[in-house]
Amino acid sequence: MSRNPSSFAEAPLPLFAAATPAVVSVPPKLPSYIKDHRKRLRSRFMEGGADAVPDYEMLELLLFRSIPRQDVKPVARRLIDHFGDLGRVMAASPAQLAEVDGVGEAVVQDLKIVEATAHRIARAKMLRRHVVSSWDAVLDYCHTTMAHRDTEQFRILFLDRKNTVIADEEQARGTVDHVPVYPREVVKRALALNASALILVHNHPSGDPTPSDSDIAMTAQINDACTALGLVLHDHLIIGKSAELSFRSAGYL
Repeated sequence: MSRNPSSFAEAPLPLFAAATPAVVSVPPKLPSYIKDHRKRLRSRFMEGGADAVPDYEMLELLLFRSIPRQDVKPVARRLIDHFGDLGRVMAASPAQLAEVDGVGEAVVQDLKIVEATAHRIARAKMLRRHVVSSWDAVLDYCHTTMAHRDTEQFRILFLDRKNTVIADEEQARGTVDHVPVYPREVVKRALALNASALILVHNHPSGDPTPSDSDIAMTAQINDACTALGLVLHDHLIIGKSAELSFRSAGYL
């Protein structure tokens, strides 16, 4: 009896199983009204500079890259409302920023990068320069780094014999109205750096640069310690929100 080979043969199996089509996630397109708003805002900034945009729109420009697929105006508004102004937004800690609705890790990272960049630029304009010829750069740096902090910070600018800034160091941080400063540690650090003179700087989170009695007493103690060791205390600057006070100009030194 002849057999039909084809009647008993199994259907050949494919060499490879059929691949499951990959699912490609296509990000949603930015709505046209948001896209147009971003374009107009960028154009206005490029044509008119920073003066052409208020604080919350400057913040929007920064958030465009952090939040690429949604309207960032509500987040910018909430940040300004929460902290008060652009400077305080930038100076806020990551934990404080994260408390604001809509602020995630990307926003926090980008804002802190911008803040650090601004500080480095201002610092570079001041370091290794004569303080008399670069006094505006000194003030700009102090305001950039300290004016919007919500706690007190004490910094020292160390100078060589030519009154060139050779170092800038944070010595202490404190509370909203007090920072501990020890005159002995101040002059000890100056000697370690081989400095000949120094400028004290601290901020008042209240925004008012008027010195307190403790500010005046502390400055006098440091000045006495400097004099005893042949160092010169050029000035003590108190940085407020929009102004500063010089102990030298105000007659306290």
